[in-house]
Amino acid sequence: MHFYTRTTIDTLDYSGSGLNSGSKVAVAVAGEKKRELWTELPADFSLPRPFNIFKMAMPGVLAVEIPQFIHEDDIADALGMLDDYVKDTDLTGLPLMVLCDNVGFTAQTINNLVWVTFTRSNPSHDIYGIRSFTEHKHWGCHGPLIINARKKPHHAPELVKDPPVEKLVDKMGEKGGSLYGVI
Repeated sequence: MHFYTRTTIDTLDYSGSGLNSGSKVAVAVAGEKKRELWTELPADFSLPRPFNIFKMAMPGVLAVEIPQFIHEDDIADALGMLDDYVKDTDLTGLPLMVLCDNVGFTAQTINNLVWVTFTRSNPSHDIYGIRSFTEHKHWGCHGPLIINARKKPHHAPELVKDPPVEKLVDKMGEKGGSLYGVI
């Protein structure tokens, strides 16, 4: 039995540094099941600073809080250190690590994880991997895929609910209100 799964990340309108300047990536897998995803971390699991604040977001996915993004080059040295730290660690059950600004929010729900990961990362700039390599012009990694999903200076500000405004709009939707029957 062969399985085929393809995931496409298209961030063209979300995370590029200019209008229509994001990128796409497709992740394709095929074949028999190769691993059991971790649902919790092994008792002896650790990561070095600044990767030492982390939480399982879902099976096989670790959200990792690191310092805020300053410049796209700020991650290279830290990822080199992380790669060296885990090079002899069996991370088979952990195929994805998401670097984020707030691990509590990111790992709280699947919606938060998806929102943070795919609106704050530009695949051509923000995808890395443990023990990464390029073979015949194809990139890959022998450890977890890492997505740098921290807020970047060029991202739009977050949409945050405003309870007083929500109450006003809800009131307009009540019988006799200007939006009654519309909302």
